[in-house]
Amino acid sequence: MNKTVIAALAFSASVFATSGHADGDHSQGSTAPINANGHAPIGVMGDHLHKQGEFMVSYRFMRMDMQGNRQGTNSISDDAIATGIPNRFAGMPGQPPTLRIVPQDMTMDMHMFGAMYAPSDRVTLMAMLPYLKKDMTLTTYQGGMGTNRLGNFSTSSEGIGDIKAGALVGLMDSKAHKVHLNLGMSLPTGSITERGNVLTPMGMTTNVRLPYSMQLGSGTYDLLPGVTYTGNSGMFNWGSQLRGTIRLGENDESYTLGDEAAVTAWASVQPQPWVSLSGRVEAKKLGRIEGMDTNIMGPVQTADPDNYGGETVNMFVGANFVAQRGALRGHRLALEAGYPIYQNLNGVQMETDWTLNAGWQLAF
Repeated sequence: MNKTVIAALAFSASVFATSGHADGDHSQGSTAPINANGHAPIGVMGDHLHKQGEFMVSYRFMRMDMQGNRQGTNSISDDAIATGIPNRFAGMPGQPPTLRIVPQDMTMDMHMFGAMYAPSDRVTLMAMLPYLKKDMTLTTYQGGMGTNRLGNFSTSSEGIGDIKAGALVGLMDSKAHKVHLNLGMSLPTGSITERGNVLTPMGMTTNVRLPYSMQLGSGTYDLLPGVTYTGNSGMFNWGSQLRGTIRLGENDESYTLGDEAAVTAWASVQPQPWVSLSGRVEAKKLGRIEGMDTNIMGPVQTADPDNYGGETVNMFVGANFVAQRGALRGHRLALEAGYPIYQNLNGVQMETDWTLNAGWQLAF
């Protein structure tokens, strides 16, 4: 290892590491340690309030990777889908009796830019702007029956998602235990009319409106209620959060995404003020799509509103870091990786393989 690398590592260690312990965060002008576990794992949003007059800016990167397909709790093969799962649109012009286009893999990247401001110790305002990129690879089977594969193709969509705004309102603060409400709304700023080229079972390439999972927003105003509890004792922190998404009405394309309810719980240990290690579990229930966009049609599972929603449980491990010295003092970096331990999906859907959350935060 050359001297430049050694010097860089030594500088990084000096920025993050410090001696001593502290019960909470302090201003950047203070020399007291800043606790890494003052924040929840990076995958939890709206976990803490700020002091009056304090701002926080943040950036989060979230990736979800999906491969293979599942029917309920069981994996299902491509050939079984292409030959045995009915096509909702069968009988319409050009529509075969079964699903002849089968998703292979999908990735979703989300860049989330956030800002928080506390007009008082009891209320913190927040806003989040997401930028999404979705990519899916699919296999087309030839004709209306059999297992001959015609070829693969890819679709993608990219752009601003639904902007979210809201407030955190404190209910209880006994230092060791805190409870607050999460009150928010999602605005329909993400596109729901994205288009792409597809390879049909007849061997033609056509431009169509992409299925629901490839769109960038909900198209509706959505309520985002929740409640969060956090606790701490010495080097240990823990917490839980219950949150929901309630869709208001129908969007301009005559459908409504399913309502969502999720509960998560976490615990973290802080061996040194500059680093904390966490474990988290999250259970989520998502409803089916109600209604239908008549411009979304095809022999593929993602075009059927009944193939959305279900119940999932995910486990996460993560780490939070906060710089203690120099110009970077107070800057927080965090990572969290997740893996599904239970998936019970409505109809036929792609199954999630793993998720990754990473982020940067700075309060001032």
